[in-house]
Amino acid sequence: MAPLTVCRIRAAATPWRSALQFLFCTVVLTACLTSQTVLAKKNHLRVITDGNWEEILQGEWMIEFFAPWCPACQQLQPVWNEFAEWGEDMGVNIAKVDVTEQPGLSGRFIITALPTIYHCKDGVFRRYQGARTKDDFLSFIDEKKWQDIEPVSSWFGPSSFLMNTMSALFKLSMFIRHCHNYLTEQMGIPVWGSYAIFALATLFSGLALGLVLVFIADCVFPSRRFASPNYYHKKHTPEQVRLMKQLEDEHEADAEDDEEEEEEEREREEMWARGVPEGRLEQRMDDYPEEPVRRRVVGTCEEEEDT
Repeated sequence: MAPLTVCRIRAAATPWRSALQFLFCTVVLTACLTSQTVLAKKNHLRVITDGNWEEILQGEWMIEFFAPWCPACQQLQPVWNEFAEWGEDMGVNIAKVDVTEQPGLSGRFIITALPTIYHCKDGVFRRYQGARTKDDFLSFIDEKKWQDIEPVSSWFGPSSFLMNTMSALFKLSMFIRHCHNYLTEQMGIPVWGSYAIFALATLFSGLALGLVLVFIADCVFPSRRFASPNYYHKKHTPEQVRLMKQLEDEHEADAEDDEEEEEEEREREEMWARGVPEGRLEQRMDDYPEEPVRRRVVGTCEEEEDT
């Protein structure tokens, strides 16, 4: 009798076990579907980084710049997630940027307050400064209120040269900060030691940059090469060198002739100023006109007779 009783009990427990297994599978399936729905909703919110930020230059975007430690950003995040669910229906991309993870974008957009919201339409950026509710965001897009906001100047656009420079500086500052934290926390170097290392690195990098600039300037403006006597032989043909040498010789000869003429003219002026002596009259007679010399000599002789 005992074996028969056990078999009956097991047979009675089998339907209950099947029901429990079915219920468990239903709960697991429901949880999976719910999690997939939640993940699908989260996928409406795009994440912008330094690597894919150029995507926002095409189409219409609403971008939130936030930081995890910011209380105002934490309050706005649920509203922004709800707004992102309407983005596909309204034809606008909803995105967010974590400035603590993307310092380059923080410098590119000059983020000075958190949270900061930008509207972008085909590469034209405008800063949103309205109320921060889902209905206000929807009306801002649906009624095109962004057209009443003055766009950011092209000089300060995220793709301009100035903003590219700002982005590089912000990345450099973040890199220096990480290096400082590594030196002080991981390697145990004191703070003043880290500052000394950065000071020496700045000094040597400045010297290296100066040497590079001098080298470039010497290549672009080689003044010593122009002063070299072999320059013309290197840069010109032999015929051109001969002609240039001939012109230089003629110029020097003309200059010597001009100096001789000026010297003779000065001598003439000096002789006429003080009178011509008798001993030198015959020597200089050929150099001067006859009539002026005669008058000058007669006048000198009369003066001597009177004395």
